[in-house]
Amino acid sequence: MLSDKQKRADEIIERLKKEYPEANIALVHANAFELLVATILSAQCTDERVNIVTASLFRKYRKPQDYLDVSREELEQDIRPTGFYRNKAKSIQGASQKIIEDFGGEIPATMDELLTLNGVARKTANVVLGNAFGIASGVVVDTHVSRLSQRLGLTENVVAEKIEKDLQELVPETDWIMFPHWLIAHGRKICQARKPKCEICILENVCPKIGVIVR
Repeated sequence: MLSDKQKRADEIIERLKKEYPEANIALVHANAFELLVATILSAQCTDERVNIVTASLFRKYRKPQDYLDVSREELEQDIRPTGFYRNKAKSIQGASQKIIEDFGGEIPATMDELLTLNGVARKTANVVLGNAFGIASGVVVDTHVSRLSQRLGLTENVVAEKIEKDLQELVPETDWIMFPHWLIAHGRKICQARKPKCEICILENVCPKIGVIVR
């Protein structure tokens, strides 16, 4: 017999799937390596700003070696608008070096291998595996996914890894890749952090509204 939480999760998934059929990753990329770089740049930065930066960045740097052929300072200036540019430049160059030395210049397609790259944790690895390779390795947990999962009563956890584990138990593996895209789309359009539009929300009658201040 399904638990109330599982029933709610199933209903949420069904409604979001119908509401956002075109939902997809917002980061513009042409291949797995570009997606890796864009995801590293997206930490503490909006996807919109990352896309503005990568529009010129990906014309200048096309493969891992290109990021090693410039000074750290030059790369820092190229990615400066994304914030935390010193750490991000270090991560990108470190990942590029390892991709060349250990993986023949190709992005590895397993979680364990991706986690050996500089600047890559589970979220980034899940993004790359799911969106570049179509591999459902887990559920991407970003700020939108974290916030909505808590608000919808799908998790009581606040740590990304624990939220991901809770979602993996509730969401069918066939939806692991898309579920974050549906939640992100809904979070941006309707279920905003400060003023959620509950009155027009397709999930209104199944949402426990945890943490929502009723005015």
